[in-house]
Amino acid sequence: MAMYVKFQTPKEVSDLAYDLVEKARDIGKISKGANEVTKQVERGQAKMVIMAEDVSPEEILAHMPILCEEKNIPYAYVPSKDELGNSAGLLVSTTTIAVLNPGKDKTTLETLTKKVAELQKQE
Repeated sequence: MAMYVKFQTPKEVSDLAYDLVEKARDIGKISKGANEVTKQVERGQAKMVIMAEDVSPEEILAHMPILCEEKNIPYAYVPSKDELGNSAGLLVSTTTIAVLNPGKDKTTLETLTKKVAELQKQE
């Protein structure tokens, strides 16, 4: 497990995260990549941060969970940076995505936020 991964994410939760990114990409707003996501988290504009677990070197995302916790922004993990990039509509993989606006579908964001909070309590 990578050093920045603070809890295990069941497949059902990571599938929900991919789904949220796809919906937000189409009807909302997302930021892509560690630098952009860091800026959005620092500004308090991210509603949810989704990080890939297979990032190398791990240091790229080492600061992200801590920063999210400082700003009270929920975050989740997905197994694959390739699939995360794909969900975001990219032809390349991406380390992390910030959902700035989930669009019309707030339910997926709310459900994911609740499930992630439950996982964090278990740790």
